[in-house]
Amino acid sequence: MIRLLPVLLLAASAVAAERPNVTREELAAVEQRMDKAVRALDVDDPYDVLGFTRGVYLPGYGVVFTTEVSLVMPGITPFDPPLTPAQIERLHQKKLRRLVVMRNVMEQMLLVSAETLERLPAGERVVYGVTLFYRSFEKRDGLPSQVVMQAPRQALLEFRAGRMGRAQFDAALRVQEF
Repeated sequence: MIRLLPVLLLAASAVAAERPNVTREELAAVEQRMDKAVRALDVDDPYDVLGFTRGVYLPGYGVVFTTEVSLVMPGITPFDPPLTPAQIERLHQKKLRRLVVMRNVMEQMLLVSAETLERLPAGERVVYGVTLFYRSFEKRDGLPSQVVMQAPRQALLEFRAGRMGRAQFDAALRVQEF
């Protein structure tokens, strides 16, 4: 039995090493919070979350959340006449304004997620990628297809707690638009 003890300890440590730091339940809670935050941006003229946010934990890297959003709830049906150039321009300007709001919400969701995902190691990252939906007739100048924000969990926690200034946080936050 004494010879078996080292084998059992080794097996137990291997199982513990395979157990993810972040559970599926924790990811699901953040996913729901992200979807709710986008839907709550403007209840009178909502943004449209197309499908549900999905998250995955990558050991040694961090968590990655992705979703697809239309910055304007579709109000166009096949029975509507084609939009005029003026209407297309108004839609474009509205989406440009709403993109600024979406970026702010993404940053807030990174901060909240870092705090919520308590078992995520401080050196790992929190990533939130949003794919933006457009119709073929839309004007796309200045509007990206995707916005991806990411930062180390530690930087997010430090900023949220007020122990890091905005300039330091901006240096830690990586924002990419494609």
